[in-house]
Amino acid sequence: MKMSFYKELFQTLLIYSFITLSSQTRSHYNFVVQEARYTRLCSTKSILTVNGKFPGPTIRVHKGDTIYVNVYNKGKYNITIHWHGVMQPRNPWTDGPEYITQCPIQPGGKFRQKVVFSDEEGTLWWHAHSDWARATVHGAINIYPIINSTYPFPKPYGEIPIIFGEWWKNDVNKVFTEFLESGGAPNSSDAITINGQPGDLYPCSKSETFKLRVEQGRTYLLRVVNAAMNLILFFSISKHKLTVVGADAMYTKPMTRDYICISPGQTMDVLLHANQEPSHYYMAARAYSTDNARVEFDNTTTTAIVQYRESYTPISTSSLPFLPNYNDTQAAFNFIRSISGLHKYSNDVPKKIKTRIITTVSINTFPCPNGRSCEGPNGTILSASMNNISFQTPNKFDILEAYYYHINGVFRKGFPRFPPFIFNFNGNSLPMTLNTPRRGTKVKVLKYGSAVEVVFQGTNLVAPLDHPMHLHGFSFYVVGYGFGNFNKSKDTKNYNLIDPPLLNTVLVPVNGWAAIRFVATNPGVWFLHCHLERHLSWGMETVFIVKNGKSLNATLPPPPPDMPPC
Repeated sequence: MKMSFYKELFQTLLIYSFITLSSQTRSHYNFVVQEARYTRLCSTKSILTVNGKFPGPTIRVHKGDTIYVNVYNKGKYNITIHWHGVMQPRNPWTDGPEYITQCPIQPGGKFRQKVVFSDEEGTLWWHAHSDWARATVHGAINIYPIINSTYPFPKPYGEIPIIFGEWWKNDVNKVFTEFLESGGAPNSSDAITINGQPGDLYPCSKSETFKLRVEQGRTYLLRVVNAAMNLILFFSISKHKLTVVGADAMYTKPMTRDYICISPGQTMDVLLHANQEPSHYYMAARAYSTDNARVEFDNTTTTAIVQYRESYTPISTSSLPFLPNYNDTQAAFNFIRSISGLHKYSNDVPKKIKTRIITTVSINTFPCPNGRSCEGPNGTILSASMNNISFQTPNKFDILEAYYYHINGVFRKGFPRFPPFIFNFNGNSLPMTLNTPRRGTKVKVLKYGSAVEVVFQGTNLVAPLDHPMHLHGFSFYVVGYGFGNFNKSKDTKNYNLIDPPLLNTVLVPVNGWAAIRFVATNPGVWFLHCHLERHLSWGMETVFIVKNGKSLNATLPPPPPDMPPC
């Protein structure tokens, strides 16, 4: 009884800390990457953390701030930290992806990372960007309006992070190495989590279920982050509407729905109006996953509880909120296509495109090497590609270093601007010869200031799936979505060039396409990849290199003196 009281008291203080500390920002942080013991699902294991916390510490800044994060690696493995969605103008050196913009911080090493904020405002997140470490090494970034300015909506009474994750009973490093060695798909997670807790539908989890205490009549800002490794998620709260007011740290037109759909990498700012009768209500999340017959996924449901502070008679059971079915593509994209930007962005949408790239995003296979037993389809090795190239990450030099110092042999220019093979991308009977991509480290070089359009075309090779594509160094306008094969002459006529959302991660629909636009005014090396971690591990990525402009403030500066060595 006493232990239960202290747990309740701790959670109450935790919620108050989310609210009362919301305006406290600072310019320097220390991140100590270290092992810590955590118990979930009736068992205890060591996980990699920052400062012993899972999820990790929240960074709080104001729009336009610059901060410094001292990262100390006291773990057993190499590590990098990426500031997801922070555009980092002229500062790719501390962007974080391993062997793309830096060599990893080795055990015992440290790296002082400069994080430059510019136009972002709302919620972003940070996470490890090496192997599968981000499963437990991640945390939120709260970006507040410039001092003495305000939100484009009534100021909420409080704010609360809602961070989704995945939990494996096994060691995540073992999950990672075993699935790469097997050639098959990784084992599904054993639980989905909300703020690190699986919720009361899982064994040994009820007492630790996250509780959000609210006051009737108040409005709360939920800073929602999907840090899950491989799961697009539906999320809702029983008997409450959710009003989306921002996505990927850019404000959107307010949109009220019964549920949201959020992919790995994405963040959303969501208003919760505590306007129901005092009681306790479930919040819940579960996967949106197409092609369930061939793709194993975690089909469990995670829960947390919204609990009103006013007195009420507790009910013995609460009903779960409505969530669409696992494979309800229409529900997912009815929500996603309804997100629109504020009108003030419309004048900035590029109209005259100088560089147009159409790229397939595909699941593929390689033949199994002689002497091995492989667990991919028909005894193959699973892989993934963009424009039929399965990306090979360097391991002796990072691409940014090779570009800056003109080191040959690390990467090659010439990522295709058009699919090398034209076929019915979403046909049902595709030739088996299309399944095998080429391996390579090909990048696309962009002229400074060029207006760029990228169309991501999904395919039906091996497994038709949705793909959350994330671009480092930029936010981009999502000007169009569609199902089937992209048709330039027809589909461009239906683009939204008036109020498209400004995002850093776009969900490409299963058997469909998505189109984005941006202007290449950030010199450096920038990673483009699927944010489903298994697809990234298989090679669904490439790199954009933006050349220098003519002025000093359009030129890539030299690296900081403490860049980690390879």
